[in-house]
Amino acid sequence: MRLPTARGPASAMLVEALTGIVGGLPGDADRWWPDTDRDTTGPDAGTDPLSDEDLQLFLFVCYELHYRGFDGVDERWEWDSSLLAVRAAAERRFEAALRRAVGPLPAVEPGAVPEGLTALVAADDGPSLATALHRETDLDRFREFVTQRSVYHLREADPHTWGIPRLDGPAKAALVEIQMDEYGRGQLPRMHAELFRDTMNWLGLDTGYGGYVDSVPAVTLAANNLISLFGLHRRWRGALLGHLAAFEMTSSLPNRRYGDALRRLGGTPTATRFYDEHVEADAVHEQIAAYDLCGSFALTEPARTADVLFGAACCLKLDGLVAEHVLGCWAADRSSLRLPLAAGH
Repeated sequence: MRLPTARGPASAMLVEALTGIVGGLPGDADRWWPDTDRDTTGPDAGTDPLSDEDLQLFLFVCYELHYRGFDGVDERWEWDSSLLAVRAAAERRFEAALRRAVGPLPAVEPGAVPEGLTALVAADDGPSLATALHRETDLDRFREFVTQRSVYHLREADPHTWGIPRLDGPAKAALVEIQMDEYGRGQLPRMHAELFRDTMNWLGLDTGYGGYVDSVPAVTLAANNLISLFGLHRRWRGALLGHLAAFEMTSSLPNRRYGDALRRLGGTPTATRFYDEHVEADAVHEQIAAYDLCGSFALTEPARTADVLFGAACCLKLDGLVAEHVLGCWAADRSSLRLPLAAGH
């Protein structure tokens, strides 16, 4: 994919470095992300890291170097020590914001992790994009919704796959089982990312990988960065599994509503297949994720039990913030995108 357009001084510095305009990154990384533990909720607190355009784009670009990289960017940047130092400082700010946003979580015994995850999901009271789209959306808003989701779905399953080599035993087997379905069991037309391209094609959208990164706001990037943060750090393997569990446990009903909404708007069976596939698959995945994946992991690594719940809570929180942003913009009769789609797209 092409490098995104910078959104502030840090992302500008990074883009310049990656394109060779400057020779490297400065060693005093903390000057770009000062006061990483300060409270960002007060009247003089400044920008919340979860909605900081510069910070979230910076992290997204850093993480993408571990996926497919960027056109014209030397692949050795992936492990450049100066870049990793600046990224670590940005991650500290991101992690501190996540902990503040989630708040304290109830203690759960390792053997009760599936029930703990179920209770966490049941208590989530965030706004529902699926309900809004199902009841009253038009084709333009559905197209905008798909654009928001394209950053994740065009590489669907890849961030969670980082967890496979970090696991063993029943948890590893459970994660492989889930991911095999996500990848269409090795058949390209059935891969979920390919099914999503079919939906985008029907809507007349650009199906290129990362084609809408410049269009989506910081909070959407943050929801994507969250999975990369967990997946790329072995210490967060429990959080990665908790994230996947919450993701699967909140997927089946919303996808039924998305599919029904698109059918109401004239969507063909090919266009709705992505959502229809998730209705059935995720109803099974949620049980595997809660019990066979997270449940067995917590019993094997009881010291990581709290991380599992933290990852799930982060997933629910950031998905809620994205929905809040989108619905708030629509209520104000404006686009939720930074770069609104052109007419007919």
